Amino acid sequence: MDFTEEQIRRYARHIVLPEVGGEGQARLLQARVLVIGAGGLGSPLILYLAAAGVGTLGVVDDDTVELSNLQRQVLHGGDTLDLHKVDSATRAVARLNPDVRVVPHRLRLDATTILPLLADYDIVCDGSDNFATRFLVNDACHFAGKTLVSAAVLRFDGQLSVYKTHAGGPCYRCVFPEPPPAEDEPTCGDAGILGAVAGVMGTLQATETLKEILGIGASLAGRLLIHDARAMAFRTVTVRPASTCPLCGPAPVITDLSEHRPSP
Repeated sequence: MDFTEEQIRRYARHIVLPEVGGEGQARLLQARVLVIGAGGLGSPLILYLAAAGVGTLGVVDDDTVELSNLQRQVLHGGDTLDLHKVDSATRAVARLNPDVRVVPHRLRLDATTILPLLADYDIVCDGSDNFATRFLVNDACHFAGKTLVSAAVLRFDGQLSVYKTHAGGPCYRCVFPEPPPAEDEPTCGDAGILGAVAGVMGTLQATETLKEILGIGASLAGRLLIHDARAMAFRTVTVRPASTCPLCGPAPVITDLSEHRPSP
């Protein structure tokens, strides 16, 4: 790939890295990443992927920007209040890097829409804020053979992992076999969140995504990174494919996305 003079200047700090170089930067510019959620995690994730020159960013969100979002959702601002988050994301990326094309998907994912959507992307980043979506995205990525970079935050805590069942790794269900009852699921609105924690985890999520595109370093696949901001501590837990996993185990009972469809 031939770079313009402007691109050489823009990506100079990448290109001088032996692990990236011109070939790696070209790979970033040709990559297609789907980001689910343009909120607390999606904000730093989208900004850093765009700054890195990831050529196509699909952004899935059906929400609009509210004033309470701005404490942590740095993708948005006072001038985008009431705007759909996918449109606000498109504006922010356009200001940051004209090399990057944002494909807005203003919808709520469900069992009928997700698989056709995943087909257009290389890697999926889940920054959603509820278990129902996380399980849906995990299951769909398994069936589609897509790498999933998944993060979650609440209060002062965060977690991050990479799931690659197509490469023999564990899936999200190997760690969390089933979602908790809806009435027991805490939300940021109920429990709160220190805004900067979303920034930390979203930035780490971007780092892992760039590593996956470039094929460098040690993947988080098979490991769960846990962050406690109050103690400023990080630890990793080894995660192996579960022999009893209903999705990716040797005797799967989940063979399609039917369990995610609403009851008739």
